[in-house]
Amino acid sequence: MTKIGIIGGTGLDDPKILKDFKEIEVETPYGRPSSPLTIGTINGKRIIIISRHGRKHQFSPTFVNNRANIWALKQEGVEYIIATTACGSLREEIARGDFVIPDQFIDFTKYRKTTFFEENFDVTQHTPMGEPFSNKLRNILINTAKKLGLKVHERGTVVTIEGPRFSTRAESRMFRILGADIINMSTAPECILANELKIPYAVVAMSTDYDSWKEGEHVKWEDIKNVLDKNTENVKKLLIEVIKEI
Repeated sequence: MTKIGIIGGTGLDDPKILKDFKEIEVETPYGRPSSPLTIGTINGKRIIIISRHGRKHQFSPTFVNNRANIWALKQEGVEYIIATTACGSLREEIARGDFVIPDQFIDFTKYRKTTFFEENFDVTQHTPMGEPFSNKLRNILINTAKKLGLKVHERGTVVTIEGPRFSTRAESRMFRILGADIINMSTAPECILANELKIPYAVVAMSTDYDSWKEGEHVKWEDIKNVLDKNTENVKKLLIEVIKEI
């Protein structure tokens, strides 16, 4: 049976959607994952979900690294990984409610390993999605999103920084100079490890602009929640259709 890993459940961890719903926890080199794994079946495929903000989300202890997500899915033998995440946009044409299927990732996290198997260095790691195994999965996501009528940006560079979100005009300008298109807290290091482990990997980034990147624009929480709710429903439909295609 094909096994597909999902990071960020976006409602797929609802027992009404997953047949034979169950939860498990696994040990990883970085401790337990930040949330229990949710396991079930969709369209004859085994779906293994780590929800960052799912039905029973737990804030991860400080010793649990985002890399635990990938190790947990690897230990379950997944053949594909799809991550879903909310993001703030740095390009004017990426509007609230749009989807970005990024093709490059920049990890600004300090004091991590240059790769996940070497000594510690203070480095910025840049990972293009150039591997055929990941690009094929990414193309399935793009084509399916278009069939569903979603507004999709096919190219994008995600920047990740460990720590609080950055939301000042000066900081967003710096990231644009460095070539970033969207900002997110966790996707980049997960993608870098998945690429190293040769697990086909793709990302659906949902633009919310909750960091209010556009100068002088005020964003109400109610507006953000409405965008999040709509994006969640859309990405749920997208994931179910992509699962059928794989």
